Amino acid sequence: MSLNFYSICRTFAFLAVILPLAAQPKVGYVEVFGIRKLPKERILRAIGATPGSELPRSKGEVEEKLVALDGVASAQMEAFCCEDGRLILYVGIQERGMPLFEFRPTPTEDVFLPDEVSQAYAEFTAALGRAAAAGDLDEDLTAGHSLMRNPDCRAIQQRFVSFGSTYLEHFRAVLSRSADPEQRAMAAYMIGYAADKKTVVDDLQAGLRDPAPEVRLTAARALRAIAVLARDKALGIQIRATWFVEMLNSVALADRIEGPRTLNLMFDDLSEGALAQIRERAIPSLLEMARWTHLPHALPPYLLLGRVAGIAETEMSAAWEAGKRDEMLARVEKTLLPKRK
Repeated sequence: MSLNFYSICRTFAFLAVILPLAAQPKVGYVEVFGIRKLPKERILRAIGATPGSELPRSKGEVEEKLVALDGVASAQMEAFCCEDGRLILYVGIQERGMPLFEFRPTPTEDVFLPDEVSQAYAEFTAALGRAAAAGDLDEDLTAGHSLMRNPDCRAIQQRFVSFGSTYLEHFRAVLSRSADPEQRAMAAYMIGYAADKKTVVDDLQAGLRDPAPEVRLTAARALRAIAVLARDKALGIQIRATWFVEMLNSVALADRIEGPRTLNLMFDDLSEGALAQIRERAIPSLLEMARWTHLPHALPPYLLLGRVAGIAETEMSAAWEAGKRDEMLARVEKTLLPKRK
């Protein structure tokens, strides 16, 4: 299922609710991330959207304006619903010379999933849409893959478990070689249902570097489920943190959201090298995300910063709940970026 600029995200990247243009909610907040040298006001002028305004008519045109600015290597704009009934306009900027999340080359082959799998996936997305409308999106990840509480969704997901054995090599081929990003995203989702999770970790890690954001998001979610299984059972499964850390410097909102969520889950098992990578490459990005207006998006990077800074989660949580987020982030920044103070 394709997503576009006017999609309203709900938990799953492949679920989109498209609103009629006349029904579009107003912009509530504009969050600009990735800027280190450029003035924020310059970016906002190029966007032409402010709190209370309509969404820009063309995502592509705005991104072209942003890339035309001196010092901007790439840009991505996304609308997320909702904060106080209004859209949040997220604008990711990649400045020239700043840490870059590099993708693998775009696959070019005509490789497709079996019809049986594609049909089951279509049935699942339809059931997922009905579940979302009913507010029934709870899922259990303890098996190392998603099993939703909604009975219709769960029944189809249980079919995916058998696909994970029957078509595993086919899924690998599609994920690594198919020119169609939707096919690759479906393959990333399906491969997570393989019986032996240890054998598909490398496939999914490669998916984290896919040039298509929907593939990266699906691979990240599959790895997060495997991380839940690995945390609860001694299975010898090792998930490298490298690409989740690199996601923290992405212009794509989904990367920025999934990176901290998974790193928090994996934190107790992170190597010294992974912690050093976070400190060296991601602290400014985490700080800007931790200050976002939408609290569900700001909390994971906020907690991750506390862990990296060696501050107890109870203390971080207490400050958050007391409305002292800014004070705590100032303390974290002083600890992790002392040379800038």
